[in-house]
Amino acid sequence: MGMHTRPRCARTSCMLPREVGYARPSNLPEALALLAEADGVRALAGGQTLVSVMKARVASPDALVDLGALEELRGIELRPDGGLEIGSMTTLSEIVGSPEARARPILPEVCVQIADTQVRNRGTIGGNICANDPTNHLPPLMVALGARMTVLGPGGERTVEADEFFLGVYMTAVATGELLTRVTLPPGRRDGFASVTIGVDGTCLVSAVATLDNEPRIAIGCVAAVPHRPRALERRLGEGLDADEARAAVRGLGATLDPPGDVHGSADYRRALAEVVVARAITQAGARGNR
Repeated sequence: MGMHTRPRCARTSCMLPREVGYARPSNLPEALALLAEADGVRALAGGQTLVSVMKARVASPDALVDLGALEELRGIELRPDGGLEIGSMTTLSEIVGSPEARARPILPEVCVQIADTQVRNRGTIGGNICANDPTNHLPPLMVALGARMTVLGPGGERTVEADEFFLGVYMTAVATGELLTRVTLPPGRRDGFASVTIGVDGTCLVSAVATLDNEPRIAIGCVAAVPHRPRALERRLGEGLDADEARAAVRGLGATLDPPGDVHGSADYRRALAEVVVARAITQAGARGNR
């Protein structure tokens, strides 16, 4: 199965992607073969991020491999240990409506906050993660929950911990010719998420996730190219702080961060927001332990 190209746009001044090849494989081996044809081939999941950046000419792949027909990449399974295994092409709406996903309640709770219904109907968990836009909701969630990513390529299958998966803006451990096939989440319930977004349905200015099951973990989004873990704060939480002590421990966290500034907020504003959303996430996670 080869690549097909679309007709050229007659209006060269319009903000549309340049001419690009397209293929829609019917199985995983075919998809991997197409991805291996050239360095400029990209996988297309829901397209909610990739198509937008292509329109802005921030990304210009030579060809797209549409994964929409690969049913083996869909679905949510409850594991024997109480954790979850989620196919990378599972949509955000499917996660929100899944009884199995409620085994880790924070996952559907965060997914329902992403954009609007139209986006969630098309956007996938794998696409949101692999885009690794710092303003996305799911990368910090994966890091805080200790997710494991299963990646398939010509050399076989490998597992990557979330801490090692996100490499930079729009960069992950999924190499050329590889695909993220599933996401595995450990069991747990004492989780919290908080964010400040650009408008009601917008992307995050700053976000934070805290989990207090077993070893406390925190991940902050939008303050660096990849989700940031404040290790010193995690260690303090591991000492068994009460709610007031935890809030006090968060004070001064912003001074340890070096976030970017842009039209939506200065670096100082993001530092201040980080302390607020981290405190809220910890409070939410702690409250779940009292239910």
